Amino acid sequence: MRTSIRLAMLVAGVLAAPNASAQRGMGMGPMHYDLATETTISGTVDAVQTMQPPGRGMGGGGGIHLVFNVSTGPIAVHVGPAAYVQSKSFTFEKGDALTVTGSKVTMNGEEVVIAREIVKGDQRLTLRDAKGFPLWAGRGGSR
Repeated sequence: MRTSIRLAMLVAGVLAAPNASAQRGMGMGPMHYDLATETTISGTVDAVQTMQPPGRGMGGGGGIHLVFNVSTGPIAVHVGPAAYVQSKSFTFEKGDALTVTGSKVTMNGEEVVIAREIVKGDQRLTLRDAKGFPLWAGRGGSR
């Protein structure tokens, strides 16, 4: 019961309170990815959410966030833009067993993991380069 309440609170927090930085590039730009906090976690997907950017309605594409169950309880995983994930023929469903490598940071007072790489079975989705720069952002920006 206590885990269910924590999970419900985590989902409500992720859905209700995207911060200003999350609204610019989904809060996953290089300024948020911290190599010093990089970790690898394994667990299962409890929920898949597509977060819409403000002002874009349902047609804006949005970003994929997962509620991920690990041995210590649920944690939010920020994946990346839905269009980028789809372009790599990668999908997520409740119950998927994953290994996520990413930066564990605090956003809106909650601990989250910004994914750099996700492994599902024999599939590997690389979202960021070794320095944490998002691969969907192209190479035109400064690093």
